[in-house]
Amino acid sequence: MKVLAIDPGYDRLGIAVLENSQKGEVLHHSSCFETDKKADLSDRLLALGTHIEELIIKHSPSAVAIETLFFNKNITTAIGVAQARGVIMFLARKHHCVVYEFGPSEIKVATTGYGKSDKAAVIQMVKRLVKGAPETALDDEYDAIAVGVTCLAHHA
Repeated sequence: MKVLAIDPGYDRLGIAVLENSQKGEVLHHSSCFETDKKADLSDRLLALGTHIEELIIKHSPSAVAIETLFFNKNITTAIGVAQARGVIMFLARKHHCVVYEFGPSEIKVATTGYGKSDKAAVIQMVKRLVKGAPETALDDEYDAIAVGVTCLAHHA
């Protein structure tokens, strides 16, 4: 199973493409896509949607895994992230990918074995579990890889 895994956002979007192999999870691609902070939200959504669609076409995943929306104190940010998730889910289904959603605790359990792990623990386990994981990257990129690990653990 090949999965496009996403840590959603409209400012920064963590992205990873992973696949199961006999030796464990293999990372084909990971990045952190950033949109122009000065652009209108609609232009930012267009940019991230265009990028996601290019990745779906290039990597041909059978599934898209995305982290569920985590509400914080800034409702404006939460709404923007929800809109980004909508664009991503639309594109996944448009390209016949199954969509899987995972909450933060579920992702932490799948990667570290403990649902209240901190970011540092998740990053360390991603580096141990995934062949080709980057030595240094933004948290969003590691989070996307962790989403992919979770999806493969549950559905591959």
